[in-house]
Amino acid sequence: MTTTTFDRGRITARVPAGVQQTLETAASMVGATVNQFVVQTALREAERIIEQERVIQLSSRDSAQFLTALDRQPRLNKKLVAALNDHKARIDDSTGSLNWSPRSKRV
Repeated sequence: MTTTTFDRGRITARVPAGVQQTLETAASMVGATVNQFVVQTALREAERIIEQERVIQLSSRDSAQFLTALDRQPRLNKKLVAALNDHKARIDDSTGSLNWSPRSKRV
């Protein structure tokens, strides 16, 4: 017989009596224990926040402007040319790695 072991963490919280009563009431309304209710609700909210922070939503107009900007070649100015040349000089063609060392702090 095979048994599966799940790594589990523990979350505990001390809350005012009124908050506990509200959580107990809500949990009982959906047929869950307080622990199940708190974990399920917190997980749903955590997933919503993660999704909200990971996804950028643009209007049709904004997305068209963004794609147009990506298609445009950047204007070459002195700083960009210097940065590209510096980058090219630091690349090791045999390995494809970047020969990098930190610059001293500017004061």
